[in-house]
Amino acid sequence: MPEPTEQEVTARQAGGAGGDGRRARVPEGLILALACVAQFMVVLDVSIVNVALPSIGRELHYSATGLQWVVNAYVLTFAGFLLLGGRAADLFGRRRVFVAGIGLFTLASLAGGVAQTAGWLTTARAVQGIGGALLSPATLTIIVTTFPPDRRARALGIWSAVAGAGGAAGAILGGILTSALSWRWVLFVNIPIGVIAAIAALAWLTETAHSGPDAGSGAVPGAVPGAAPARRLDVAGAVTVTAGLGALIYAIVSTESHPWGSAQTVALLVVAAILLAVFAVIELRLARVPLVPLDLFHSRSVSGANAVMFLVGAAFFSMWYFLSLYLQNVLGYSALRAGMAFLPMTIMIIVGAQASSRLLPRVGVRPLLMTGTLLAVVGFAWMSRIDPHASYWGRVFGPGCIIALALGVLFTPLAAAATAGVPAHQAGLASGVLNTSRQVGGSLGLAILATVATDRTAALVGLGQRAALSGGYARAFGLAAVVCLLAFAASLAVPPIRRRPA
Repeated sequence: MPEPTEQEVTARQAGGAGGDGRRARVPEGLILALACVAQFMVVLDVSIVNVALPSIGRELHYSATGLQWVVNAYVLTFAGFLLLGGRAADLFGRRRVFVAGIGLFTLASLAGGVAQTAGWLTTARAVQGIGGALLSPATLTIIVTTFPPDRRARALGIWSAVAGAGGAAGAILGGILTSALSWRWVLFVNIPIGVIAAIAALAWLTETAHSGPDAGSGAVPGAVPGAAPARRLDVAGAVTVTAGLGALIYAIVSTESHPWGSAQTVALLVVAAILLAVFAVIELRLARVPLVPLDLFHSRSVSGANAVMFLVGAAFFSMWYFLSLYLQNVLGYSALRAGMAFLPMTIMIIVGAQASSRLLPRVGVRPLLMTGTLLAVVGFAWMSRIDPHASYWGRVFGPGCIIALALGVLFTPLAAAATAGVPAHQAGLASGVLNTSRQVGGSLGLAILATVATDRTAALVGLGQRAALSGGYARAFGLAAVVCLLAFAASLAVPPIRRRPA
């Protein structure tokens, strides 16, 4: 029997007829909608909790530094298992991994929504992150295996736009749900969407693992070229890097009650160092198919882009976190009003991204990276001048829009630099590593900045609660400006590249 053509394979994978032809073909538009809705959920859950943080902290009695775990538990496990999720989608098939991911994500959302203690919610958020790490790469696999090359770029553009909208909509939707119902609905909202998406996936999707010569084509992070690769997952790598980073972050956070020289903090730092060293050994020596091929970083463009992204993530995660707390705890905004206050910044991210994509072919990567990081330095330095008597229009709107513009400017050149000179079969892996760098940087940065803010607040407590909180948040923004200055220095190491990202 002759091998099927690419068009025939694509028609089968499009959710239509499985290999046996017993399932009616599903329109590509429905498959794209399914992938986009799932990706929207994953991205939304990074930002939707920010506006709800004050309410969560009060009801579940989180400490000042402990509150960051509502964000960090999700981001850390998402980052640690993201590349593993991409590899799993390649090896075990888009349908299995999509359903497993969305099932885990939905159940964890239910568990988090009914949480009665801080530890309960933190654990649920960590499990949510693992579900998201399985789900997000599977949505990309669905698009790549459903759409032929002539329609794939448009589908990926829609997928990317919806993912960006998820991050932007999080603050607004979180404010609406928290004000109208309660903070628990920022998690409960995932349940009906998740159930419908899971049913749709079971009804519409066919399996694609090892379906032909393109299996494991590298379109998804962690993919390996060649037909029918052996089913190997670097679970040890994912577990050790996640546990090592978790121990490091916990050590930083615990300095609130256990100083740096205390036995507990030193022990946690030693454990973190050992786990991260074991991860490096696994990746270099033991893993047959490593989670992160470290030779990828031999490229100056790839290593430079990831260094900038790591630092950018460390600074920018703090903006949404601390600004949400400042607006509600210091300026007295409701959750809904705080969510709406982020709307101009959302628009500026879109403006920056559009301008950057048009300028990239003309000016190249490095000037855009330098411009974006310097804009961020200015924005964070200006934001560090907040005080308990400041107004939104006087001290928040201006610097917030500059920071958001900087974030939009940085997206496209970082993606271009991270994939420049990378073999086609590793382009997806390089993109996945860049996303992981952003999430890991955000986790570590938020831990450090939250600890600094808490220490500063404790030192100013004699001035009154609002003044002390404001002083802590201002100190965190000031340190974020320094981090962005380091990102500017790192951008100088990125070689000049003048092309559109692949």
